Amino acid sequence: MALTNTTITSWKLQEIVAHSSNVSSLVLGKASGRLLATGGEDCRVNIWAVSKPNCIMSLTGHTSPVECIQFNSSEERVVAGSQSGSLRLWDLEAAKILRTLMGHKASVCSLDFHPMGEYLASGSVDSNIKLWDVRRKGCVFRYKGHTQPVHCLAFSPDGKWLASASDDSTIKLWDLIAGKMITEFTSHTSAVNVVQFHPNEYLLASGSADRTVKLWDLEKFNMIGSSEGETGAVRSILFNPDGSCLYSGSENTLRVYGWEPDRCFDVVHVGWGKVSDLAISNNQMIAVSYSQNNVSWYVVDLSRVKKSGSVIQGLIQDKPIPAPTSALGTTLRRNYERPTTSCTGQEMKQSSEADRRSPEGERRSPSSEDEKEDKESSAEITNPEDYKEIFQPHSVISRTPPKRTEPFPAPLEHSFSESVLEKPGPAVKIVTPVIDRAGQLKGPITSSTPVQRVEPTVIAAAPRPVAVVTTSVTSPSRPVVTTTKPKPSTGIILSARNEPIGLNAGDFLSHARNAKAGVMGDEEALAQIRKGHDTMCVMLTSRYKNLDTVRSVWASGDVKTSLDSAVSMNDLSIVVDVLNILNLKPSLWKLDLCTSILPQIEDLLQSKYESYVQTGCISLKLILKRFWPLISDTLAAPPSVGVDITREERHQKCKACYKQLKNLSNVVKNRAEQVGRHGSTFKELQLLMAPLDC
Repeated sequence: MALTNTTITSWKLQEIVAHSSNVSSLVLGKASGRLLATGGEDCRVNIWAVSKPNCIMSLTGHTSPVECIQFNSSEERVVAGSQSGSLRLWDLEAAKILRTLMGHKASVCSLDFHPMGEYLASGSVDSNIKLWDVRRKGCVFRYKGHTQPVHCLAFSPDGKWLASASDDSTIKLWDLIAGKMITEFTSHTSAVNVVQFHPNEYLLASGSADRTVKLWDLEKFNMIGSSEGETGAVRSILFNPDGSCLYSGSENTLRVYGWEPDRCFDVVHVGWGKVSDLAISNNQMIAVSYSQNNVSWYVVDLSRVKKSGSVIQGLIQDKPIPAPTSALGTTLRRNYERPTTSCTGQEMKQSSEADRRSPEGERRSPSSEDEKEDKESSAEITNPEDYKEIFQPHSVISRTPPKRTEPFPAPLEHSFSESVLEKPGPAVKIVTPVIDRAGQLKGPITSSTPVQRVEPTVIAAAPRPVAVVTTSVTSPSRPVVTTTKPKPSTGIILSARNEPIGLNAGDFLSHARNAKAGVMGDEEALAQIRKGHDTMCVMLTSRYKNLDTVRSVWASGDVKTSLDSAVSMNDLSIVVDVLNILNLKPSLWKLDLCTSILPQIEDLLQSKYESYVQTGCISLKLILKRFWPLISDTLAAPPSVGVDITREERHQKCKACYKQLKNLSNVVKNRAEQVGRHGSTFKELQLLMAPLDC
């Protein structure tokens, strides 16, 4: 047997059970890349050290699910926004709550700290953005302009601008000193999920559900680059610390982009599912994703990823070359001027005082109710050793220098030149599949090390069983951590799953083998594998023909007819495929489409497939936001004088839509009582459908 060892590019570091109920949000500390905060539907915020199975600290006080979290730049403070619209700010070093901020009327869905740390911004489902003075416990300014939820906020490195990204497909840039919008970027065609400023230059990057990453020049306020190669919605973006390239995280894929000209330098296939956040530490990309109450860490070795060099006069060099400079020594694009803390604080203070006197200001003094909520909040230290190591107060002088973080060791990729016969032995045999850069299965990593059992500490709001995480380590020098994921407790079939539905491994085993430990022959094994294959082929062939029919009608330019043909096929999978396209193009929606789609949405919302439910929720949300004002105004308008055929047709369509929406409101109301991610989605829909009961 010949064995070759090579280091792999990406691997799964660990998976933990983070909360007693579903995880609803999480964030990595960008300064260290070693700290993680998770928020759950159990109304708690848990603090974790990356790669360690036990929770360091659990923060309580929220009375509704935690929808978003953010660390400050030093990772000494964390703020969390809840579904009820409240914000809570904790000091992690002192292990206590600092502030409770009340002001949003709907769920808080985005947060960011000002670089100087004295202010923070919050965005809400109600489309408002608020700037808070954390020292005085009040809102100093409110920014209005978006029409849909604000899902991402980012302060510029110099602290003078704020960028906001919304479901309305726009990005807005706000001047904090002047208190007004500078410009608006409208090139995205679907919801914008994330924005980030370049660390040095006047550049802004954005990632959207339209599967594109775009770059914006903040001097000329125009778009200078756009990628078209993403395979799914862009959920996370991150500039390299030196600003030489941009990393983009979408479903199971990491891409590396350069600009001027546009270019994708590398694509790394990582099995992280829907990645939620990225950070860089020790030339490694740390990524996190979550599903139900599980959180997974992934690592990408950036030394094995092709990154761009400097961009000079449209040419991309393979090696970094100093950017061309003028006689004054400045780069071609303007850089941020980072003022001192005192200077920026004075400017912000003057602006804040002006904002409080303005009609938009919402200054409020601390009330007894706020003080009561502060007392009800607490920080429970569950792992004192890790807490002392990570959050040791800066005022304490340590007798030993702080530990320097080391890169996570990569597991070795083994390639076998001949088959390996596993012989029975007393030890437990562990087989871990390894995925290469192209996403292909390369070969197993085997070990005969006995399995270690590690039970993470999870602070639960109420006693309930928590699944145990089992880890296996191949050797002390190169740990490979694998985990056992708990079975979902709901009846929903998840869209992202590792096992096929309805298949039992026992069906492929010979009965003779079970009885006499015999060996299954090739023909018998093939016969077992082919069971049901013909039925599956017939089903897929039929679906392909139906989709081809819909496509041919769509090509003629008649979207309504193509949708009706999909509905007439009595196959929800075809309807879902068509709706997924329509959801990416809101401009295609007309009132005629609503009358055909709404009855199908009722079936989708009650489906057992998670992907069907998600598609139905997105479509219903789009209809409510775009067409409910038209429907309500049309039905409330007095009868017209004379004959107006167009008006009568519109009135009949609005009447039909209203009746269908009333039926859907009952379905949404029942599903909103569920606990979990789907319950939160239906609660948001219930809020949007509230005008139906008026």
